[in-house]
Amino acid sequence: MKVFVVDNGGQWTHREYRVLKYLGVETGIIENTTPPEKILNEGIDALVLSGGSPSISFESHKLGRLGDYMDLGIPILGICVGAQFIGLYYGGKVGPANIPEYGKTEINVIEKDDLFFGLPDKFYAWESHNDEVKELPPDFQLLASSKNCKIQAFRHKNKKIFGVQFHPEVENTEYGKEIFQNFLKII
Repeated sequence: MKVFVVDNGGQWTHREYRVLKYLGVETGIIENTTPPEKILNEGIDALVLSGGSPSISFESHKLGRLGDYMDLGIPILGICVGAQFIGLYYGGKVGPANIPEYGKTEINVIEKDDLFFGLPDKFYAWESHNDEVKELPPDFQLLASSKNCKIQAFRHKNKKIFGVQFHPEVENTEYGKEIFQNFLKII
């Protein structure tokens, strides 16, 4: 299995890469300007859209060709700004959080689904965001929320496209490795 991480300038892009490597996946890091045909030619089975420093509200141009990757027909896991981009791309509303989240936050799982299979109903995750998905796009389902962020995790109802606002790649997030393992099972 080959899962590459798309670098959106995030501080934890290499951590996402290392988690995948640790789980025995063939992986690499690619720029968000990589042509989609190159991704297909490399035989990549799925993508992780990393978090990043660009504000989705006014710097979405810094997210390169992410829109082109949505049509590749492969599973995608968006993290932080990667999740926000998915929400925006499919017609949801994204903008500044009423209360930005940093550090430890309790996540409430609403729908176990495949991504949260085997996890408890509540766990702690690490946050680092000013922006968030404010309204889900059509054809998407809410999977988790927190006290200050209604949309912490979501999925497309018909495609293998998932988004999480929190950072499962850091050790401060409980069950982060299991979330990645569940994503790999989905692939």
